[in-house]
Amino acid sequence: MKMEHIATPKVENVHLLDNINPRNSTVGTLYITTTHLIFVSPEDKEELWILHMHISSVDKLPLTTSGSPVRIQCSNFRVVTFMVNRDRDAQDIYTSLAQLSKPSSLEDLYCFQYRAKNDLPQPTGWTFFELSAEFQRQGVHSKHWTPCSLNNEYRLCPTYPRLLMVPSSASTLIVQGSAKFRSKGRLPVLTYYHAQTSAALLRCAQPLSGIKGRSSEDEQFINCILESNTASKFLYIVDTRPKINAMYNRAAGKGYEAEAFYPNTKFVFKGIENIHIMRDSLSKLVETCELKTETIQLFLQGLEQSGWLKHIKAVLEASIFIAESLLNGISVVVHCSDGWDRTSQTCAIAQILIDPFYRTIQVVYVLILILILTLILIKYNLFKYCSGDPKEVSPIFTQFIDATWQILTQFPQAFQFNAKYLLTIHDHVYSCQFGTFLGNCAKDREDYRLAERTYSLWGHLTNTADEFINPLFDSSSKPDILNPSTSPQNIHFWRGFYCRFEVGTHPREPIIDLLTLTQLHTASLEDHAKHLSKRVDGLRSLISSAKASGAVKKFLPSVVTGTKSSTEETESELDKVEKRFVDLKTALVEKCQSSKILELFNLLGDLEDCSPYLTLSVGSPVVYSLHRKRSFEPLSSPSEIPLTLDQIQQEISSVAIFWETRRECSDCSCGIKISYSVPVKNCTSCGRLFCERCMHRRRVLPGHALAFNNSDGRRRSSNISQSSLASLITGSGSPSPRSSLNIPVSPVKFIQMRTYPVCSNCYRDTSSEQ
Repeated sequence: MKMEHIATPKVENVHLLDNINPRNSTVGTLYITTTHLIFVSPEDKEELWILHMHISSVDKLPLTTSGSPVRIQCSNFRVVTFMVNRDRDAQDIYTSLAQLSKPSSLEDLYCFQYRAKNDLPQPTGWTFFELSAEFQRQGVHSKHWTPCSLNNEYRLCPTYPRLLMVPSSASTLIVQGSAKFRSKGRLPVLTYYHAQTSAALLRCAQPLSGIKGRSSEDEQFINCILESNTASKFLYIVDTRPKINAMYNRAAGKGYEAEAFYPNTKFVFKGIENIHIMRDSLSKLVETCELKTETIQLFLQGLEQSGWLKHIKAVLEASIFIAESLLNGISVVVHCSDGWDRTSQTCAIAQILIDPFYRTIQVVYVLILILILTLILIKYNLFKYCSGDPKEVSPIFTQFIDATWQILTQFPQAFQFNAKYLLTIHDHVYSCQFGTFLGNCAKDREDYRLAERTYSLWGHLTNTADEFINPLFDSSSKPDILNPSTSPQNIHFWRGFYCRFEVGTHPREPIIDLLTLTQLHTASLEDHAKHLSKRVDGLRSLISSAKASGAVKKFLPSVVTGTKSSTEETESELDKVEKRFVDLKTALVEKCQSSKILELFNLLGDLEDCSPYLTLSVGSPVVYSLHRKRSFEPLSSPSEIPLTLDQIQQEISSVAIFWETRRECSDCSCGIKISYSVPVKNCTSCGRLFCERCMHRRRVLPGHALAFNNSDGRRRSSNISQSSLASLITGSGSPSPRSSLNIPVSPVKFIQMRTYPVCSNCYRDTSSEQ
């Protein structure tokens, strides 16, 4: 992105029109930078930041008596209209945004210029996932499935990854023959293996069958898939397209499998429409959400005519059919036309239904990487960043996010992540801030060297994982198998997705957001209280040791009274101090158990009376193990950390007792008015509420970090296998069944330290004290 695309970088006296009531407008100044469109209104204390890559369309509307309107529509469903006084300025804005939002070269994308403001290392997130490790986690049996090396140099199928899992009984000639008979060489490959039933889920592209065409190699390959599952005498071939579409493709030389040539198979059509119908459906839905009317009848008619919920229902029904087949021990081969849109959706959702591993916050990206990025042919259709044909754009990922949310609403306790997590992933799919979603396939991402040149979205999400925890998640009662209802009354319109920027349609503070905030605050206070309790134990232990060694028999009286006393008086004073620490410990535990955290500081104030007895170095176990989400048990050999009295006092006041809410705070410290549409965060140190742009700093809090012997407080990476990670996060207690596949598995690098958001003032104070 270059400055020459910006004809007018600043336009004053611009009106931001209200989408509901155009008469209500906000007057401010419009700025165009190389990455963002910024609208600032000092009088109304409002700022609006729009990333250029989020802009899906820009329209310069006909000139009116009030000025020249410029309408901007974004991929995250934000729609804004600016009224510009001068038509020439409006034309410059339109021209600049049209060029900046659709760069001509991949090198001009935002991710290649983006640099993280926090201390997140650039490689974080790129090594979280290994396809080979995921197959081992699933328990793929080496007797029936084997890794195929024919695609090591991307010669068999350029849009597939290097590692392909195929039936062990399939010879090289059979594999190559099947690839030649499938569209774009996308032969059936293993996507998921259900170890309990030995059923396999495979995905591929449509066959090049035409009217009477057939391939003996492809027929043998399907038979090898059937033989790999000894528990079933047949398998399903699921074509997610409507049958009329498949018949049309058959006339064009492609089509679908003939049951006569594939014995012991059952063919099923699922009737999910193509990308063009889906794109038009979403366009109608957006138009319905923009209706400037208070008549509910018009809104419901527009929602029905868009057909969007009907399409979501069709995707869910196909996914449920696939999941039930796998649970019944029947292998399934899924395809559509090229095996990249409807195939990805249904396979991904089916895995969410039958495997709780994919419902956790730290590993849901594994599912997206496998199905949406690794085995997909994007062809700039899924996520269109550069200029091209708009008719080849389809809301496939939007449908996947919506369908996942539909399941989350029916089973809120089964998902560790919340709706905000889904929204954040969707936003960054189109923001191009991270290089995760670039490239048509795995080969392209390697050629672009994205892991070296860009940041990963998964590293960013892991670093801020506490914001996306579902407060209703219950790991002990979550069902392993989900069976959502697809009845019409259970398919909902997601207002928080498609209308989230319409302030008047939302409550000021939703209950779920307030519950999440309360949970985060309570967990932080509990961590802090238990950490301080351990500090008291350490101080008590220190005094006991000093008493036993007799090191303070002469020092203690002079500190307490200023005069020398007898040995009996010294021991009496020391017993009093030790008893005080015992009382403090008991009181802290009682307050933690009764949740009366507000009285904590009053109790800790008594520590000041004991301060003369403290030495300049206090050893205390503060290193905690990673394998428990919130573990407060010290390791067997904790490192001793020298602390001064000032540092102890700093730890006591490092966590805020009170957190501001939206009701209590109207403006951010930067002057921006806090409304529902403005993302906000609480500073964990002072408790004040800030807008998200003022809260990009994060740091480790005492007693909150989960790490491996990080006594120096630094971030360190460690190696942990993906199967172990699955069991640790899901709380299953033991890893998933490991297979005996001879696949080289690279260790997964994982962030050891959890960091928490702090404002600039608290971050600066901490840095200066350190």
